[in-house]
Amino acid sequence: MPVTVQTALAKESPDPEACWALLERVAASPHLRRAPRLRELLFYLGRRSLKDGCFQVHEQEIGVDVFGRPQTYDTSADNIVRANATELRKRIEAYFGTEGSDEALIMEIPRWSYIPVFRHREAESTGSSDPPVLALAPVDSAPSVSAISTPLRHRLWTLSGWFVALFLMAVCMALSVQNRFMQRQLYPWRYEPAVRAMWSGFFDPSRKTDMVMEDSSFLLVQNLSQQTFSFNDYLTRTYLDKLQVQKFSPAFHSAQNLIAGKTLARAGEVRLMEHILALDPVGRNLHLYNAREYTPALLTKDNVILLSNPTSNPWVNLFENHLNFTEQPNSAGESPVTNHAPAAGEQAVYFPTDTTGYCVVAYLPKPDDTGKMLIVQGTSSEATEAGGDFLLSEDQLSDFRERLQTATFPYFEVLLKISHVTGTPISNTIEAYRTYPNLH
Repeated sequence: MPVTVQTALAKESPDPEACWALLERVAASPHLRRAPRLRELLFYLGRRSLKDGCFQVHEQEIGVDVFGRPQTYDTSADNIVRANATELRKRIEAYFGTEGSDEALIMEIPRWSYIPVFRHREAESTGSSDPPVLALAPVDSAPSVSAISTPLRHRLWTLSGWFVALFLMAVCMALSVQNRFMQRQLYPWRYEPAVRAMWSGFFDPSRKTDMVMEDSSFLLVQNLSQQTFSFNDYLTRTYLDKLQVQKFSPAFHSAQNLIAGKTLARAGEVRLMEHILALDPVGRNLHLYNAREYTPALLTKDNVILLSNPTSNPWVNLFENHLNFTEQPNSAGESPVTNHAPAAGEQAVYFPTDTTGYCVVAYLPKPDDTGKMLIVQGTSSEATEAGGDFLLSEDQLSDFRERLQTATFPYFEVLLKISHVTGTPISNTIEAYRTYPNLH
């Protein structure tokens, strides 16, 4: 019996509602009924295709929306989307080979694509030698024409669709390769497993990270006046008023005021700051502050990285009570590191020398549970820089992680011994450490 052109075209382009109903039947089948994650993936892909009209869905988009991965996760290192898509394809194929063998429509997810494709099942042979013929419905006085064979027409449409799909896949693959190349150029540290494990928590899109540099002006003022001021004096700037009422010469007061008004930093801290900022070249998550610019409001909501010791960066004082290794200058002008709970074979106090310094690296949760904190405080500018080098070195972090025998880094404190003999490279070794896995 002849059919109209409208009827034939309807068969060539499956109705979206019929496609969605088929998808629901596949999801409710025994092959997927007890696989909630695969069902979620199937409904997500079907919705993006049939409801949102998308012609392609990227792997990273699926990883974020379906599997809860962070926006910047590395698809080359985490294949959760590809693995689940492969399993989903097998179960869809199994459905159409069993209870779905009589379905008028067939659904598949082609390899190298995440968009479901729906097509009519080809009619089984009826034993007639005559191919089915499509007749045009009469429209006003238009003459009738011979119709194209339906199977041939279907094959042509299918072949054209595959050519378009192959072209789109080639374009997507080229863009993916280009994107990965750019990602590797911008974020090389993400391809270093130990460095990524250490730093990825500070680049969570849901929370900013503040890096607070030392205030070398404040350090110089204390050294000149031979006085030490509290964090509250620094925060409220009352230390300047206290200096003014003291009996120093006018020239001395003038020099102090001049120094206090400058923004100064030592070379080691500046180099370390540049290395850390390079982890976030577009400045999405990491923000730099001088200690005098920082505020308690920022501290209560952001992750924080504090560079240098409590004398030049008073913000470190807020966390000294939570550390086992602390560095504080004494009346002799030295800056020893105190080990508050020495283990067997450890010293109670570590004194720096002309060729040896120390750096405390502390990776801990903030006491108010509003993020993470990282403290890098050295007995000298060079020691602080060496502590930063430890945190940015794939080799050193890998060795430390192997020593801890863990795949991820727990919260920890490390006391590094820094050797800086003139004419030789600065080197560091782990003198002592503490881990706090229960704080996670």
